[in-house]
Amino acid sequence: MSGRQLGLGMATALVVGNTIGMGIFMQPAALAPFGLNALTGWAAVIFGCVCLAITFAALARKLPQADGPFGYVRATLGEVIAFPALWCYWISVWVTNAVLSIGVVGYFITVFPDTASIPPAVLAVLFMWLFVGVNLLGVKSGGRVQVATSLLKIVPLFLVMFVGAYSILANPGEFTPNVPTTPITGQASMAAAAVALYAMLGFESAAVAAGRVKDPERTIPRATLIGTLVVAVLYVAIVAIGMLVVPQATLATSDAPFVTITDHLLGPGNGRWISLFVVISGLGCLNGWTLLSGELTRTLASHRLLPAILGEDNRFGAPWASLLLTGALATFIGLMNYSATLVGAFTKLSLIVSAANLPLYVCCSFALFAMLRRDQAGLSPGLWFAGVGGIAFAAFAFKGVGWEPFLWALGLAVLGVPIYLLMRRRARIAVA
Repeated sequence: MSGRQLGLGMATALVVGNTIGMGIFMQPAALAPFGLNALTGWAAVIFGCVCLAITFAALARKLPQADGPFGYVRATLGEVIAFPALWCYWISVWVTNAVLSIGVVGYFITVFPDTASIPPAVLAVLFMWLFVGVNLLGVKSGGRVQVATSLLKIVPLFLVMFVGAYSILANPGEFTPNVPTTPITGQASMAAAAVALYAMLGFESAAVAAGRVKDPERTIPRATLIGTLVVAVLYVAIVAIGMLVVPQATLATSDAPFVTITDHLLGPGNGRWISLFVVISGLGCLNGWTLLSGELTRTLASHRLLPAILGEDNRFGAPWASLLLTGALATFIGLMNYSATLVGAFTKLSLIVSAANLPLYVCCSFALFAMLRRDQAGLSPGLWFAGVGGIAFAAFAFKGVGWEPFLWALGLAVLGVPIYLLMRRRARIAVA
């Protein structure tokens, strides 16, 4: 069986599916207090993500045989720099599995009230292991689930976007009073960008799964850019429509902003069905991140940076030990979170996940610089601007998420150092 099973459709679905998760259904309410600063914040996030998407695309074209971002950084900057960056990213992936599972539970109980008698922690753990099981059947199985859930979750997003746009254009005077009056400032825009950042994490998914992508030098750039732009257009359109359709104060206090927006567009009570699509979106995203957690663990093991057993495949070509390990770690984190307030744990973990992603983004930008200096054949000189833009965005994002998540990300990188030294020592002994 060929190891490369993800074509353009599945790779793009992986990008879209991993990026559009729970975030898009909470963004209108989370950004409502910032008013129009939400749009300036989103402009900064989109600029940064496009720069990084171009960076990943260029590295994929130049290094098609590399195992995603780790291979890009390792080939250009060295393993000593590549390992802590990917280590942070690896931790952020399986922590995300716990965050998504926790986030889905509340909506799932709303859609299926008979499940309210089941402890929420049990439901979250069941969701995690359901998709561990799906991915144990092979990456193609996980990819098919990703295509299906991506298509299902986009339907309500397009519905809200088109119905909202039609309503606003047909009768603009009705919605003019809802335009937020909050002044636009640099500080508010930065804070809004920090909130928006978490919702865009995942656009690098096709590059991370490079070892499973068909024709990676062509497929990864296309899937990354197409997926990033599709998600960006959806997010900005829905946030803007939400601000115009629903009064700022009402939207800011909504526990289910998509339901609130739909009720304003189609009449009271018509938005309740949207909760089902929130569940579909969250579970589809959980499937994609479960796939990535297994692939990342396999990548580390294949480079002898984690025990060799984590790189072994089952008869379906799935990294069984990697999936079981990351599932167990996510279960541990998920159960721990239920000892604290649900919203507080969700928010804190989300910011830590955002901060833990940024070192890999920065390293990939520097990898592009190294590639441009070493061998610029086939690469446009304009890519220097994409690399600078990616680094500037990462610095901007670190400022926005705050010191505590930054220190957590730094601490996670330090925790990987003894493991790296131990595995390198074993490798030297084996060679000797």
